[in-house]
Amino acid sequence: MFSQRHFDDCDGARLRGMNLHFDYNPGATLQSEHLMVRRDDSQTLEALRGVANRALSRVAEAPLVGGNHVRLLKDAAENYPAWLEAIKTARHHIHFESYILHEDETGQQFVDAFMAKAGEGVRVRVIYDWVGALGNSSRRLWRRLREAGVEVRCYNPPRFDSPLGWLSRDHRKLLSVDRRVSFISGLCVGNMWVGDPGKNMEPWRDTGIELRGPGVTDVESAFAQIWAMLGKPLPVEDSRDCPEPVAAGVMNVRIVGSLPSTAGMFRIDQLVAALARKRLWLSDAYYAGTTSYVQALRAAAKDGVDVRLLLPNSTDIPLLKALSRAGYRSLLEAGVRVFEWNGPMMHAKTAVADGRWGRVGSTNLNIASWFGNCELDAVVEDESFALQMEEMYLQDLTNATEVVLDAKRKMRAPRKRRPRTRASASGGGSTGRAAAGAVRIGNALGAAFTNRRVLEPLEARIMITVGLLFFGLAVLFAFFPWILIVPLVIVFLWIAVALLYRGIKLHRQRKRGSG
Repeated sequence: MFSQRHFDDCDGARLRGMNLHFDYNPGATLQSEHLMVRRDDSQTLEALRGVANRALSRVAEAPLVGGNHVRLLKDAAENYPAWLEAIKTARHHIHFESYILHEDETGQQFVDAFMAKAGEGVRVRVIYDWVGALGNSSRRLWRRLREAGVEVRCYNPPRFDSPLGWLSRDHRKLLSVDRRVSFISGLCVGNMWVGDPGKNMEPWRDTGIELRGPGVTDVESAFAQIWAMLGKPLPVEDSRDCPEPVAAGVMNVRIVGSLPSTAGMFRIDQLVAALARKRLWLSDAYYAGTTSYVQALRAAAKDGVDVRLLLPNSTDIPLLKALSRAGYRSLLEAGVRVFEWNGPMMHAKTAVADGRWGRVGSTNLNIASWFGNCELDAVVEDESFALQMEEMYLQDLTNATEVVLDAKRKMRAPRKRRPRTRASASGGGSTGRAAAGAVRIGNALGAAFTNRRVLEPLEARIMITVGLLFFGLAVLFAFFPWILIVPLVIVFLWIAVALLYRGIKLHRQRKRGSG
């Protein structure tokens, strides 16, 4: 059984562990002007599901595709062997897109597999992220792959004419082989996902899927879109040489390939929180929910939905733990149940709702994933798959500690089982970690300056730390103003030259076009 971690509460409210439940009344009614329908009316439910499906397709610009088989894969122990087996059986092409490919023993397995297939004449294409590779894989690794015949492209390295372009990251994790089978997950490739029993290092907890059927076409289209952003598009003959995937099952799948500023997964997450009737169980690695998403979760919980959020206790960014906890209280007060994983790292990004809808992929519940990154998620609408996800979630809770509100003004964790090892600081975290901290600090500072909400006791540390930081900067700039002026001059000059450079290029293109 999981234990409870007590969270102080000024009003003395208390949520009591697994005894907390919500009563669901199947005879409750929905009112829409003069229309009254019962929730247990099967015809009405089917009609509502049809409306929900259309809404989900619109907000994500991702159609629901039938005829698929989806296999749920837990941790690297199930994901990596399935990936390597698919690579081994490739005959036409391999498409691999990952935020991080670590240059370690685990990464070497995949490098060797890619090079071997390229040597057999299979077209192997790899997309990696510039920030993700920083400090985790060297130029030598990419050079080796290219020399072996692997086509390698890097997403969004720093460019002179785009000073802030590097803030957008390719955070996807996908593997697709021969338009026959695809894998979508939260796993990068590295030793931390495998663990090391000899060193008493537990593997990171993560989740992925194996997809077969027509949905594979959408996965390959998502890869092709990023590939074309980085250079020449995929050859037309690629699609001619590989037949269209045939039906492999009866599961409905929606492939959501988010791009910067599109917020497709954000809109889906919001909509699912609004549509959930009984249960909404979430897991996330770097949670920093926006105000609107927090309100959606609070509203669902207040309406009787069993909302649960499973987050890491140990993390590869220690500061993020305190910052994430600063957002717990408003969720707990509304009845959202928050759990912290007792292992080295909870890295899975999943959701399951009402035993019918499940999501697995790379999108974290934070502003960087929702609005700034390229992400890829599979949304599966199938009762048997959702049941597997719910069972996996309940199993995870046996290794978790529930955070509850307590009358006491301090946090304690009775019966808490400490993890054997802390998450590695060199792990595969994403830009969502930095965004999570920025959002938490920004929310706290905004509340302090505008009085739009009551500040929480846990935010005292943020207030004091940021206050001391600004005080120190004020003193520093008062005595050494050039420290502030010189960087500003450099940044403004860089932006000015970049804009002029782009403007001249566009002007020349227009002249060539008109000529």
